[in-house]
Amino acid sequence: MIKGLYEAHLPVSNLEKSVEFYKKLDLTMAWRDEDTAFFWIEEGKSWLGLWEGNEFHTPYHPSLRHIAFHVSYEDLKGSIEWLDSIKIEGVPFGDRKSIEPFIRPNQGNASVYFNDPDGNSLELMCYVEVPNNLKHITEKLSFEDWEKLVNNKL
Repeated sequence: MIKGLYEAHLPVSNLEKSVEFYKKLDLTMAWRDEDTAFFWIEEGKSWLGLWEGNEFHTPYHPSLRHIAFHVSYEDLKGSIEWLDSIKIEGVPFGDRKSIEPFIRPNQGNASVYFNDPDGNSLELMCYVEVPNNLKHITEKLSFEDWEKLVNNKL
Protein backbone atom coordinates (compact mmCIF):
# COMPACT_ATOMS: atom_id res chain seq x y z
CA MET A 1 0.00 0.00 0.00
CA ILE A 2 2.49 2.70 1.11
CA LYS A 3 4.98 3.55 -1.64
CA GLY A 4 7.06 6.25 0.07
CA LEU A 5 6.86 9.65 1.72
CA TYR A 6 4.82 12.23 -0.19
CA GLU A 7 5.37 15.32 1.96
CA ALA A 8 6.83 16.73 5.13
CA HIS A 9 6.45 20.19 6.64
CA LEU A 10 8.55 22.64 8.64
CA PRO A 11 7.66 25.93 10.34
CA VAL A 12 9.68 29.03 9.38
CA SER A 13 9.81 32.60 10.66
CA ASN A 14 10.65 34.30 7.34
CA LEU A 15 9.54 32.58 4.15
CA GLU A 16 11.78 34.66 1.88
CA LYS A 17 14.92 33.84 3.91
CA SER A 18 13.96 30.15 4.08
CA VAL A 19 13.26 29.95 0.33
CA GLU A 20 16.77 31.25 -0.38
CA PHE A 21 18.28 28.73 2.08
CA TYR A 22 16.48 25.71 0.58
CA LYS A 23 17.38 26.81 -2.95
CA LYS A 24 21.06 26.53 -1.88
CA LEU A 25 20.36 22.84 -1.19
CA ASP A 26 19.47 22.44 -4.89
CA LEU A 27 15.80 21.80 -4.13
CA THR A 28 13.40 22.93 -6.87
CA MET A 29 10.39 25.11 -6.05
CA ALA A 30 7.15 23.22 -6.71
CA TRP A 31 4.78 26.08 -5.84
CA ARG A 32 4.44 29.01 -3.52
CA ASP A 33 1.88 31.43 -2.13
CA GLU A 34 1.97 34.27 0.41
CA ASP A 35 3.00 32.24 3.49
CA THR A 36 3.79 28.77 2.14
CA ALA A 37 6.39 27.30 -0.21
CA PHE A 38 6.81 23.72 -1.39
CA PHE A 39 10.09 22.32 -2.71
CA TRP A 40 10.47 19.05 -4.56
CA ILE A 41 12.72 16.59 -2.77
CA GLU A 42 12.16 14.09 -5.60
CA GLU A 43 10.17 15.74 -8.37
CA GLY A 44 6.78 14.12 -8.77
CA LYS A 45 7.37 11.92 -5.71
CA SER A 46 7.95 13.94 -2.52
CA TRP A 47 8.09 17.52 -1.39
CA LEU A 48 8.84 19.69 1.61
CA GLY A 49 6.40 22.38 2.72
CA LEU A 50 7.64 25.49 4.50
CA TRP A 51 5.00 27.37 6.48
CA GLU A 52 5.62 30.90 7.74
CA GLY A 53 4.06 31.55 11.14
CA ASN A 54 4.59 31.58 14.88
CA GLU A 55 4.91 27.78 14.97
CA PHE A 56 8.66 28.20 14.40
CA HIS A 57 8.80 28.95 18.16
CA THR A 58 7.94 25.27 18.84
CA PRO A 59 10.97 23.87 20.70
CA TYR A 60 13.05 21.35 18.77
CA HIS A 61 12.58 17.67 19.52
CA PRO A 62 13.64 14.78 17.23
CA SER A 63 9.96 14.01 16.63
CA LEU A 64 9.33 17.62 15.57
CA ARG A 65 11.09 20.01 13.22
CA HIS A 66 13.43 17.43 11.65
CA ILE A 67 13.89 16.22 8.07
CA ALA A 68 16.44 13.67 6.75
CA PHE A 69 17.33 13.83 3.05
CA HIS A 70 18.49 10.62 1.36
CA VAL A 71 21.92 10.89 -0.32
CA SER A 72 24.50 8.42 -1.60
CA TYR A 73 27.33 7.08 0.57
CA GLU A 74 29.91 8.88 -1.58
CA ASP A 75 27.98 12.16 -1.41
CA LEU A 76 27.75 11.85 2.36
CA LYS A 77 31.52 11.38 2.58
CA GLY A 78 31.94 14.80 0.89
CA SER A 79 28.98 16.47 2.59
CA ILE A 80 30.91 18.81 4.89
CA GLU A 81 32.86 20.21 1.94
CA TRP A 82 29.59 20.62 0.00
CA LEU A 83 27.89 22.37 2.92
CA ASP A 84 30.92 24.66 3.31
CA SER A 85 30.76 25.50 -0.41
CA ILE A 86 27.18 26.77 -0.02
CA LYS A 87 27.98 28.57 3.26
CA ILE A 88 26.10 26.22 5.58
CA GLU A 89 27.69 24.95 8.78
CA GLY A 90 27.38 21.37 9.95
CA VAL A 91 26.39 20.77 13.56
CA PRO A 92 27.35 17.95 15.93
CA PHE A 93 24.72 15.29 16.61
CA GLY A 94 23.79 14.59 20.22
CA ASP A 95 26.83 14.53 22.47
CA ARG A 96 29.31 14.26 19.59
CA LYS A 97 31.90 17.03 19.27
CA SER A 98 32.59 16.49 15.57
CA ILE A 99 30.42 17.74 12.70
CA GLU A 100 31.85 15.06 10.41
CA PRO A 101 29.55 12.36 8.98
CA PHE A 102 29.29 9.17 11.02
CA ILE A 103 28.09 5.59 10.68
CA ARG A 104 25.56 3.84 12.94
CA PRO A 105 26.38 0.14 12.30
CA ASN A 106 23.46 -1.17 14.39
CA GLN A 107 21.00 0.90 12.32
CA GLY A 108 22.70 0.45 8.95
CA ASN A 109 22.90 4.13 8.14
CA ALA A 110 25.16 7.18 8.13
CA SER A 111 24.42 10.86 8.75
CA VAL A 112 25.58 14.43 8.92
CA TYR A 113 23.51 17.21 10.49
CA PHE A 114 22.94 20.93 9.92
CA ASN A 115 20.21 23.47 10.69
CA ASP A 116 18.10 25.81 8.61
CA PRO A 117 17.80 29.52 9.56
CA ASP A 118 15.03 28.72 12.09
CA GLY A 119 16.89 25.89 13.83
CA ASN A 120 14.96 23.11 12.09
CA SER A 121 17.20 20.05 12.19
CA LEU A 122 18.25 18.81 8.75
CA GLU A 123 20.13 15.62 8.03
CA LEU A 124 21.83 14.09 5.03
CA MET A 125 21.52 10.32 5.38
CA CYS A 126 22.30 7.13 3.50
CA TYR A 127 21.90 3.42 3.95
CA VAL A 128 25.04 1.45 4.76
CA GLU A 129 25.53 -2.25 4.09
CA VAL A 130 26.59 -3.74 7.41
CA PRO A 131 28.03 -7.26 7.64
CA ASN A 132 26.12 -9.42 10.14
CA ASN A 133 29.13 -9.70 12.43
CA LEU A 134 29.21 -5.88 12.86
CA LYS A 135 25.49 -5.18 13.39
CA HIS A 136 25.90 -5.30 17.17
CA ILE A 137 28.05 -2.12 17.20
CA THR A 138 26.09 0.76 18.73
CA GLU A 139 28.99 3.23 18.75
CA LYS A 140 28.87 6.03 16.18
CA LEU A 141 31.91 5.58 13.94
CA SER A 142 33.71 8.00 11.65
CA PHE A 143 33.84 7.03 7.98
CA GLU A 144 37.57 6.44 8.37
CA ASP A 145 37.12 4.11 11.36
CA TRP A 146 34.21 2.34 9.66
CA GLU A 147 36.11 1.69 6.45
CA LYS A 148 39.13 0.39 8.38
CA LEU A 149 36.88 -1.92 10.40
CA VAL A 150 35.03 -3.25 7.35
CA ASN A 151 38.20 -3.76 5.31
CA ASN A 152 39.88 -5.65 8.18
CA LYS A 153 36.81 -7.74 8.98
CA LEU A 154 35.77 -8.78 5.49
